[in-house]
Amino acid sequence: MHFPVSGVDVAWWVPPAVAFCISSVTSMGGVSGAFLLLPFQVSVLGFAGPAVTPTNHLFNVVAIPSGVYRYVREGRMAWPVTWVIIAGTLPGVILGSLARIHLLPDARNFKLFAGCVLLYLGARILYENVFSRSGARDRIRKIEEGFQKSQGRNLQETAGAEKTGESAGRVPSVKTVRFDFREVAYTFYGETFRVSTAGLFAITFVVGIIGGTYGIGGGAIIAPFLVALYGLPVYTIAGAALLGTCLTSIVGVLFFTLVSPLYKETGLAVSPDWALGLLFGAGGFLGMYVGARLQRYVPARALKILLGVLVTALALRYVGEFFLR
Repeated sequence: MHFPVSGVDVAWWVPPAVAFCISSVTSMGGVSGAFLLLPFQVSVLGFAGPAVTPTNHLFNVVAIPSGVYRYVREGRMAWPVTWVIIAGTLPGVILGSLARIHLLPDARNFKLFAGCVLLYLGARILYENVFSRSGARDRIRKIEEGFQKSQGRNLQETAGAEKTGESAGRVPSVKTVRFDFREVAYTFYGETFRVSTAGLFAITFVVGIIGGTYGIGGGAIIAPFLVALYGLPVYTIAGAALLGTCLTSIVGVLFFTLVSPLYKETGLAVSPDWALGLLFGAGGFLGMYVGARLQRYVPARALKILLGVLVTALALRYVGEFFLR
């Protein structure tokens, strides 16, 4: 099948199959998998140039809603965290999109910076969940392990309840305690978690710029920040990170589509490849739902190690591209 916008020739079933495999795994950690689709499009399919960025955004827009739906149904959406993520990443993703077109056509130096930051986060997550032990981390770890074990014990009961549409009530939910300009606080599984609103906004703004530049969505890499810097349970932030990614990706798609007429005379394609993006999104839609459905049965430590490995792999890719080009 030929895709005229990107110039890609590939069997129609390959994009959805690849997207399904990636998103079913990465969505359990609150990551859409777009950052893995980007090198696949560039290196395997040969789709390079600015248009690959909005195509990646389009994948997020189509794929993520199914996973978010699952987290909402189970009551595991930390809504205050979600709103701050959206408020910070929306302006960031717009600035990142502008930078992608005008200032960072190859983004070599910026990639090195982003790679070093992500490498630190990935290494920190892996260290804390493989080697390190501390009082605060042990407390969170016990909460996550208790939640995960409860899901294993109630697996058959939950499956039966789902047939009557009552499964959400059997999953410990996230409840907001405080949400103002000073602090975000919520409870989960009997414990309270607190985050500075201003600090979270600042981090999400910077992450939004990075996500907008590389077409991975403003919230696509916020999950490792929340896990590594704030110590929030991965079970509570995956849905928030995904929804933030989805909404900021909508802005990214609209932005690139609206500005594309301005670049027609230059021959520069900046609008998404709709057919390719929708095929990726279709596979991701199914994969996101599967990943969100299975997440609560997977040990939190395994999820964090997975997240650490994914972030470290992305970081090494960025750093490697700097030195190899």
